[in-house]
Amino acid sequence: MKENAKENAGWRTNKWVRAAIPALLLHCSIGTVYCWSIFSQEIADYIGFSKSATEWAFSFAIFFLGMSAAFLGNIVEKDIHKSSLIAAICFALGMAGTGWFIYYGGLHKGSALALIGIYVCYGFIMGIGLGTGYLSPVKTLMLWFEDRKGLATGLAVAGFGAAKAIASPIMQAMLDNLGEGGIYKMFLILALVYFIMMFVGHLLLKKPDGWHEPQNREKGQSTWAVIKHKPVSNYIGIWLMFYINITCGLALISQEKMIVKCIGLAGIAGIISTVSAIFNAGGRLGFSAWADTMKDRNTIYKIIFVLSIVFTGIVLITGGIKNGQGNTLLMVLVLALIFVVNAGYGGGFSNVPTLLSDHYGMGNISAIHGLTLAAWGFAGLTGNQMATWIVNTFGTPVEMEHVLEDGTVELITVNPTGYQYVLYATVVLYIVALIICLVLVKPTDKALAAKRAAKS
Repeated sequence: MKENAKENAGWRTNKWVRAAIPALLLHCSIGTVYCWSIFSQEIADYIGFSKSATEWAFSFAIFFLGMSAAFLGNIVEKDIHKSSLIAAICFALGMAGTGWFIYYGGLHKGSALALIGIYVCYGFIMGIGLGTGYLSPVKTLMLWFEDRKGLATGLAVAGFGAAKAIASPIMQAMLDNLGEGGIYKMFLILALVYFIMMFVGHLLLKKPDGWHEPQNREKGQSTWAVIKHKPVSNYIGIWLMFYINITCGLALISQEKMIVKCIGLAGIAGIISTVSAIFNAGGRLGFSAWADTMKDRNTIYKIIFVLSIVFTGIVLITGGIKNGQGNTLLMVLVLALIFVVNAGYGGGFSNVPTLLSDHYGMGNISAIHGLTLAAWGFAGLTGNQMATWIVNTFGTPVEMEHVLEDGTVELITVNPTGYQYVLYATVVLYIVALIICLVLVKPTDKALAAKRAAKS
């Protein structure tokens, strides 16, 4: 009896069971929102709308992710069980609803109701699940892994980034094998699968027994009041550099497939997409674990921005996208840029909660982190759209030949000059982010104390 009780107590107090595994179950489920490009054309064709019309569903999902995180952060702060259950229900309900409206759109081609239903389900309802699901395990992880907060949050957020690499081939196989109406059947099946995964995560997720929420939050004190304990410019700097990093990342990632085609690698575009997803996940884990070794976590953002500026600058100077076809060195440089930006994009996500906790403490971290994730919501509306506008406005589309596996030749339309102009915009934004990082975001008290100790 005693041994059974001891074993039972062991799993109840195990940081992997109570924090890491549930975080991965939640984030590996909601991270599949980034699989949108796998099935967006199929949805458009099935319901009788253009791809550009359906693309707004993804933009709305990211926007409401940020907004729900900002407005529901206090609920996460007070009760992770309530927030993780809300996440599981909303995400699964949004997926199932999306599947039903795709089915309805197939019966009524061109129906505005089907398109609006997809916007509401995939964008708004799933968006609420995304925001609460993203936030729910983060503080819990930092509490369980107090000495390696960056590694812990990086592990969970890496699950969000890796979800695309894991789920993409599964979704593609389902689309290929479910027959007529496979697109809506896939959504209905995955709604059930992801609900089970997230519900198990919800049941396992638990803060450490020894943790008590700080009682120093005065009556009526808001999240903004906690932020104002330091110069407000400090928080504005963190918010802006987070927003810029996501905007630039989305601008390049949204054009990644076409850029790969420009340099003559259309045949392995799928493989490159998987590798870039691995870099995205690796950046989330690697940069955050690296930041654990630094006196000031803001240093990691300086490294991310410098690397992004250098690799973007090299591709701009060499005209890599325009001149890359047939030139191995330029191909390598363009691919290196794609992988570096993906890694920095992921690293920006995993480091923001730990950076905020270093500045503002653990007491209000879920609410402050949620407010900061609003930057993700706005970037979801601006990053892709900025890149699309630049490509449609600058340069001239050209046709390129692509040899298929069966030896036939396919003509593809690309705009190499337009993609180069996207890089001009992102390099300017990365420079602005670096300046903000250096000027507005001040060293933490811990970093200043370490600096004084080193001098003495």
